[in-house]
Amino acid sequence: MTTALILLTTGLIILIALLGAAAAGKIARLDGATYPTALTRAAIAFTAVLTLAIAAASIYTTLLT
Repeated sequence: MTTALILLTTGLIILIALLGAAAAGKIARLDGATYPTALTRAAIAFTAVLTLAIAAASIYTTLLT
């Protein structure tokens, strides 16, 4: 049960990160950025979401143990 919950949570976090990256890339393109710039902004957004998720998981793990 625990393994399934961890896999489901990981998949959900990755999905949210991908959606955030897609939104950042689309907004960059609508703002007039070139494709490489929009891709860079999307990659930064993806990394930021994953970093925040790792930080939150670290805090929760510390509080629960």
